Amino acid sequence: MKNKIVSAVLSAICVFTLSNCSQVQNKKSENMNKKILFAVTSHDKKGDTGQPTGYYLGEVSHPWEVLHKAGYEIDFVSPNGGTPPVDGFNLEDPTNKAFWENKEYKAKIDNSLKPSEVKTEDYSVIFFAGGHGTMWDFADNTELAKITAKIYENGGVVGAVCHGPAGLVNVKLNNGKYLVDGKKINAFTNEEETAVKLENIVPFLLESKLIERGAKFEKSGLWQPHVTVDQRVVTGQNPQSAKGVGEAILEELKKLNK
Repeated sequence: MKNKIVSAVLSAICVFTLSNCSQVQNKKSENMNKKILFAVTSHDKKGDTGQPTGYYLGEVSHPWEVLHKAGYEIDFVSPNGGTPPVDGFNLEDPTNKAFWENKEYKAKIDNSLKPSEVKTEDYSVIFFAGGHGTMWDFADNTELAKITAKIYENGGVVGAVCHGPAGLVNVKLNNGKYLVDGKKINAFTNEEETAVKLENIVPFLLESKLIERGAKFEKSGLWQPHVTVDQRVVTGQNPQSAKGVGEAILEELKKLNK
C-alpha cells in the first residue's frame, strides 16, 4: 500500500514538474516570438528655419542591425503613418546602406503603422529613434504614450536614443507617475543642442524636460557614446550611442527570456 502511495506521489511530482517546465519553455518561446516596435518621427522641418529633418537614419539602422541579427522581427510606427522623412542620410555608413537596401525593411519603414494600428500585445519592446523631428511630434502624441505605458507595464522594455526620449516625457504609468520619474535616463543634452545652434528653435530642451519629469539625468561630453539602463528603460545620448542602445535592449530581452 505504501509503495503504491509513494509511486502515486512521485508520478504526480513528475507530471507537475514537466508541466511547469513546459509552461516556462512556452513563456520563453512567447517572449522570443514577440516583436519590437520602432517609433520614428513624421515631422520634416526644424521649426521655422526651413531646414529639413526627420528620423536619423543611423539611429534606426544601428539598433536594427543588432536586434535583427539576434532574430527579432521589427515593425515601425510613426505619428502619421506611411513614409516618414529621413535625415542623416549617409550611405557611406555600411550599416545605413545595409538597412536602406534591405527590401523587406525598407518597405516596412516606408509603410509605417499609425499608432491606432498597433496591437500592443504583439510587442516586447518599443524603441524611439531620434532625429530633430521628434521634438515636434513625439511628446504630445497620447497614442504613442499609451502604447509605451502598456508595453512597459506588461513587463516589456522601453528604449530611446538622442532626441527619441522626447517620446518618453509625457508617458504616465497606472500609478500616476511619469515613466522616467526616479529612473536614470539620458538623451541629447542641452550642451549638444547649443552646439548645433538649435537651442532656441526646438520647442523645449529635452534634458531639462526629462529632469522636470523626475528623471535622474546622466550625460557625457559632446558626442560621446553614453547608454543608460534602469528598470527596463534603455536610453542613449546621441547618434554615437545608437548601436550601444540596441545592444543594451538585446541584453534586457535576454533577461526576459531566461
